[in-house]
Amino acid sequence: MEFIWIGFAFICGLLIKLVALPPSIGYLAAGFILLFLGYQADSMVTVLADIGITLMLFTIGLKLNIKDLLKPEVWFGSLSHSIMWLFIGLILLKTFALIAIPFVSGLSITTTALIVFALSFSSTVCVVKLMEEHGEMRTRHGKLAIGILVMQDVVAVIFLVVATGKIPSPWAGLLLLFIPLKPLISKAIDKAGHGELIPLMGFFITFGAYELFELVHVKGDLGALLAGMYLASHSKASEITKSLLSFKDLFLIGFFLSIGFTALPTLEMLAIASILTLLLPIKFMLFFFILVKLKLRGRTAFLSALALSNFSEFGLIIAALSTKAGWLSSEWLVILSLAVALSFIMTNILYNFAHDYFANNKEKFKRYESKKRLVEDDFVQPCDAPIAIIGMGRVGIGAYKALNAQVGNQVWGLDTDKNKVNWLIENNVQAFEGDAEDADFWENMDLSKIELILLALPAMQDIKNITTQIKRTNYQGKIAAIARYDDDRIKLESFGVDKVFNFYNEAGVGFAEESMSLLKNA
Repeated sequence: MEFIWIGFAFICGLLIKLVALPPSIGYLAAGFILLFLGYQADSMVTVLADIGITLMLFTIGLKLNIKDLLKPEVWFGSLSHSIMWLFIGLILLKTFALIAIPFVSGLSITTTALIVFALSFSSTVCVVKLMEEHGEMRTRHGKLAIGILVMQDVVAVIFLVVATGKIPSPWAGLLLLFIPLKPLISKAIDKAGHGELIPLMGFFITFGAYELFELVHVKGDLGALLAGMYLASHSKASEITKSLLSFKDLFLIGFFLSIGFTALPTLEMLAIASILTLLLPIKFMLFFFILVKLKLRGRTAFLSALALSNFSEFGLIIAALSTKAGWLSSEWLVILSLAVALSFIMTNILYNFAHDYFANNKEKFKRYESKKRLVEDDFVQPCDAPIAIIGMGRVGIGAYKALNAQVGNQVWGLDTDKNKVNWLIENNVQAFEGDAEDADFWENMDLSKIELILLALPAMQDIKNITTQIKRTNYQGKIAAIARYDDDRIKLESFGVDKVFNFYNEAGVGFAEESMSLLKNA
């Protein structure tokens, strides 16, 4: 059985990737096809799904700052959206009932409210995968979307506690004893080095936290999320995240398959699920207008709202619990599963065109912006140095040091991560915070003073997006970028990047040149 679903997942994922869509859509399709062929999900699929979600929540926590959750645009934006969605959703579903739509017409107010509540959540799995694939986890809109998702997850956990009557144990307070143990845990992580012990440490902490929380009758997934936040300030947080990335993606295949394995739908159920997806534009508009009213820029509000315009796996958990308790019919669990799957597909497809669409229609969205912006959304005009490096990771910092040594104070760096920028400034690096994929950023700059832009970014799509935005401003200088593979290098050069360096080849050339200097100096 394992070989069959692994093979189907691979084939469907590959076919979907060939048409430039995320493989996760293929995994969803694989689940439905296997179910149609008569296969049932075994325990391994369920275990993989649970492990994938738990690892994902831990890695989200590693990237979170508790201060981000306390911002009004996060907590107020999330809660106000949920309240408005419940009100509007109830009205719409009751309107559907009046025209005798099957499965809807016989619903009570309580059951209708439960369905609308289940649909109020956005998918953590879908949004995180989306942001990771587009390299936008640390952008303003990426962090905002993740913050809202965390707030939604907290609400979902509270609901599950109340609905199941699973009251936290009196011993739950003992979990606070781990706070003073942080220096000891941090020292253990430091001693783990950089090899296989790092991902193993990540697994140990993730599932150790999960089991501890379950032991005191608190949802284990919340423990994994809090464990990540607990270690977010550690210097190896990023390294742990990267070491767990492949594991997390592999295990999440089980999650997407499990949605498809939920039940075999009828055409009638599929029709109802399709009708429910018509509510997604309302979800988008609510998020967009709430966020712009909270003084966020139009682009940030647009991208965050679009990413959050889907239904959630938490909704399925709530629906499954409600079905078990007799509050909801089993048919509705199938309908909601289909609606979740369809919403994933729609979000993944639409988001691929999000940046270009906003750039072409930005005036329509910007007119809803507040006149007063939030402090962190005001651009700081970078200095007049003629060389700009976009992306201050290890490659970007290395390029900055090399160029700075050659041309002096003529280089500056740009990154979306505020904490990283502050650290760079403290270490005498001329760095600025900003999102290079934002058209407004480039339009507010005097590009006549810039002669060379280096795109030190890992994702090819990000490089393409930024190159597009730069060229729209009639930039006359040169653009250089890095690529991991030769086929990516060829694609970027044909896209208009002046010079693309193969990451591994150039590292080898530099290593050889530096080594040869040892012979010359001997």
